[in-house]
Order: sequence, then structure tokens, then C-alpha cells
Amino acid sequence: MSVDSYKLAAARHALKFVEPKMRLGLGTGSTASLFVELLGEEVRGGLQVLCVPTSEATRALAARLGIPLTTLDETPLLDLTIDGADELDNELRLIKGGGGALLREKIVATASDRMIVIADASKRVEKLGAFPLPVEVARFGVTATRNMIEMLAADSGCQGEIKLRIGSDGNPFITDGGNYIFDCAFGAIDDPESLDEALKFIPGVVENGLFLGIADIAVIGGPDGLAVIEASYGESQEAV
Repeated sequence: MSVDSYKLAAARHALKFVEPKMRLGLGTGSTASLFVELLGEEVRGGLQVLCVPTSEATRALAARLGIPLTTLDETPLLDLTIDGADELDNELRLIKGGGGALLREKIVATASDRMIVIADASKRVEKLGAFPLPVEVARFGVTATRNMIEMLAADSGCQGEIKLRIGSDGNPFITDGGNYIFDCAFGAIDDPESLDEALKFIPGVVENGLFLGIADIAVIGGPDGLAVIEASYGESQEAV
């Protein structure tokens, strides 16, 4: 089986958590898009849901599939968000933002009663950090913000190359919110909570890609089948 089939299996299993008339947050990225496509099939079959997309790309996909959409201004409380991850550890701490939608993803996830992460087994790690941490920043004073990220990350035990993300057009990548993203290749992050707190001290940082204490369940597809991890206040239980 291929990685895409593992992603599809995780996305299909996540549909089991969706109930009629739920208010859903729809994630961004390749695995989340598979879930949106599957949800679209259910909607065409009569399932009633109301959804908030986490990016303009997801909004366009969901609209094309006929999924009813709303906004957090109109529907500020959601039942469930289903989204992917670039990395997740055994405590369901995540790195997200590879697709550039981390700010909206975090806003939508924290507006939900529960968040379910769907991923293939390659995204599961013992320690976060092999995937460069995305940090969304205001465009004003971007060099000063980068220097502050480097300094405060080092105080948290994290060092490595901090690169401004470049888009396919050769210009700096701009998020849906009009911001830039630094991709921080820190390597293993020994204390994600400390780094998260440090980044929050920097005025130019809009948000970072560490999702800590947000995910409730992870559904992971892999060569050994599906693994379901349920978080419980820093502890986790796994069922296959």
C-alpha cells in the first residue's frame, strides 16, 4: 500500500466521528483534503453539516463539493475539527503549518470542542522537530522579528537555520492572513512548551506551528493498519 492509501484510510475512519448537524472545522493539506472529499460524498448522500474551512484552498474545495460553509463570526463554536499534521508525538503534540495555514488552523481548532488529527504513519515521531517549525510573522520589521526568534529559541535550547518561506513565484510566501512565514530548522525540540512560550513573547510573531494540548484524538494510517491515539491530560492511550 502507498502513503496516499494510508492517508485515505485515516480520513475515512475520521468520518465515523461525524454526526448529523455537526458544526465542523475543515483542515488544510493533503490528508485533510482527502477527508473533505469524503465528506462531500456524504453530504451529497444527505448528511447535514455546517463547516468552517481553515484556508482559502479548503474553502474552494469544499464549495466545489457542495459542502455547506459558514464562518467563525457566524458560527463561533464548533463541535469538531478534523485536520492533518506535519508531525505528532505520543502525547499528541503537533507541528503544523507546512501548508501555510497554521494561524487559521489553530483558531478553528481551539474554537472546537474536539480536534481529531489524521495522518499517515510517517508523521508520527518520538520527538518533534525533524520537520522545520513554521512561525507566522507580521511583515513589518521582519528582520528584527527573525533575530528575536533566533535569540529566544536559543534560550529554550533550540538552534538552527531560520529561513523565510519562498512561494512558487520566487517571492516571499504570503499567508491567507497577509503574513510571512519563517521555517525554523531547530532539529529535536526537547521542550516544546518552553519554545511555545518563548515565541509568544515576540510582538512580531503572529502564531507558531506548535499545537500543544489541542488535539484530542489522532487517527494514523500505516502498513500495520490504523492506530487511534486518545489524549488525556498529558497521557495517551492507543488502540488499534
